[in-house]
Amino acid sequence: MIDTPAKRDHGGGLDAAIAQYGGTRAQWLDLSTGINPVPYPIPTLSPDAWTALPDSGAFDLITARARAYWSVPKGAACLATAGASSVIAQLPRLTTAGRVNIPGPTYNEHAAAFQSANWFADPDGANATVAVHPNNPDGRIWQASDIIGDLRIIDESFADVIPDQSLIAEAAKPGTVILKSFGKFWGLAGLRLGFAIGDPAIITALKEALGPWQVSGPALQIGAEALADPQWADETRARLSADANRLDALLESKGAITLGGTSLFRLYEVDDAKAAQAQLAQSKIWSRTFPYDNTWLRLGLPAPDRWDQLEGAF
Repeated sequence: MIDTPAKRDHGGGLDAAIAQYGGTRAQWLDLSTGINPVPYPIPTLSPDAWTALPDSGAFDLITARARAYWSVPKGAACLATAGASSVIAQLPRLTTAGRVNIPGPTYNEHAAAFQSANWFADPDGANATVAVHPNNPDGRIWQASDIIGDLRIIDESFADVIPDQSLIAEAAKPGTVILKSFGKFWGLAGLRLGFAIGDPAIITALKEALGPWQVSGPALQIGAEALADPQWADETRARLSADANRLDALLESKGAITLGGTSLFRLYEVDDAKAAQAQLAQSKIWSRTFPYDNTWLRLGLPAPDRWDQLEGAF
């Protein structure tokens, strides 16, 4: 089976950093994730969002807006979900276990899910392929022709910063599922909203596996409004791009080498990533390191009013 760590490796974990280095959560600048630090403004919610089970109309609305926003092809189904992680956990269980290719290095949520469902890793003869597009952490962009197999999972959790590179047109092809994560680009990770788009047979099975009311009423209302606000999205992409360039310039001025990433997170090569993480932690800044490369350091973007804290840490 897939050889992956028993403990899933993520960004975040700010509570552990606080326990080790002290301070309060408000003092800390958490750059260990790739979440937009300027979230979509929460609209006024109807009382029903909190007190009633979501009705079919709320699901129909967010589905229609998701289809329009991402230009989902007619032959593909679209399902709102409680974030991308719930879908990642279920997809390997919707078909007979076989062999899967998950090109790395990439974040290990997919590998852990396939391992749990008794799949075997096989980069050559796999009947399933997972492509994280753009990849986390190096930002690799995939071509559709490189993603083969009876089951093709294209994880576009970070693709909303580069919509022109999306492989959404592949969603109508048999065996294909494209994942979208609302929390990253819109900066509302705690809302737990995502989308699975693709082969109707797979999406139907996924819906059955997730059960009814798989998304909360508040998430449905906030998501539907955000997906109908392209101006916010365009302005956000411009800001993120400028801030990513600013972050690269800062780190390069301190001797780091930029390896890639997206405009939501940047990947750098440093002499000793753990030492760099510890140095930043002294200034109450949390960063991301990787168990498979002791020179890789990943940083998300600070909010506009927190740049001074980062710039003063070096």
